[in-house]
Amino acid sequence: MRLDFFPSRRLTIYLAKMFVVRIAAVLFMLVLVLQMLDLLGASGDILAVDGNGQGELWTYVSLRAPQLVARFLPYSVLLATIITLATLNQNSEVISMKAAGLSAHQILAPLVATAVVVSGVSFVFNERVVTRATATLSAWEKAEWGPVPTGGRTRTNIYLVDGDAILSARSAVGSGTSMVLSGVTWYRRDPQLMLSEQWRADSASFTGAGWKLKDPIRFNIATAKQSEPGDTVVATGITPREIAISSVDAQSEDIVTLRESIAAMDAAGRRTQEIRGEWWHKISGPLSATLMPLLGAVAAFGLARSGQLFVRAVIGMALGFAYFVVDNAAIAIGNFGGYPPFLAAWAPFLLFLLIGETVLLKTEE
Repeated sequence: MRLDFFPSRRLTIYLAKMFVVRIAAVLFMLVLVLQMLDLLGASGDILAVDGNGQGELWTYVSLRAPQLVARFLPYSVLLATIITLATLNQNSEVISMKAAGLSAHQILAPLVATAVVVSGVSFVFNERVVTRATATLSAWEKAEWGPVPTGGRTRTNIYLVDGDAILSARSAVGSGTSMVLSGVTWYRRDPQLMLSEQWRADSASFTGAGWKLKDPIRFNIATAKQSEPGDTVVATGITPREIAISSVDAQSEDIVTLRESIAAMDAAGRRTQEIRGEWWHKISGPLSATLMPLLGAVAAFGLARSGQLFVRAVIGMALGFAYFVVDNAAIAIGNFGGYPPFLAAWAPFLLFLLIGETVLLKTEE
């Protein structure tokens, strides 16, 4: 019996190449169909804005496609696993390999190794491309498909309380003292917490002693009069750091930046349970592709002429999709504090790793 983990070099390359081609084909098909459906739903809102046209539609596609690739890559690996192994089984190639003395683990080894590489590529792609595309798309959507926000790191839906006053902004671009707010509204309240004034400005910049509203418009609620007092500094108790930790989107930040945001939130005494779970899932999520050859392996073994090949393929698909259901449920429960963040992110992976290995051993026997 061979004790090598991999089969021969020629067979390893043959299986890996076949697997990679099917992953790419399935991923392309899924992303193409889903992108078309998604674009049909969003194109009306985008084109409704004056000045938007075909270029903005292509911009939307360029920002949305990376999200679809990141989300459906593990599904593509699962479907490619089942297609590859079912084809090998149908052509009696699995029987030939087992007759040559290869174990089930050796037959699957090239697929697992390929899936590990895919997981690594997925992690880098998520960190370098998907996070930036998500941040830009989110800011663009909050701007109601107007001009795409530019100028660095962007946060949206800012809402902070400063004593008896309230500061809100549509978005914040940049960090530190160079942060600039857009779509700013500042509400002044009286001691009974009733609104007394409303200030609106297109933008505001940090002066070190507060936020300077540029050409604001003031509305006095008591007199129902509107005035233009000129540039005015408001919200002296709010700093860029407080704005930075008030709006943390885990999907828009890479793993290093998200770790810094978690540390800042901890220092401010804010709840970080949900964000920590998302941080761990940035690692376990891409690694889920490694599980797919193991979960879909049931389609490879058993005689194709027995008429159970389709049933085995369905079982493999069910195991794979069950993993995604359990994974999403665990993350949701972790966000509500039911699980510790580490357990919420990694328990489904370890559970289905054991299930896949058990099914493989039983199938081989």
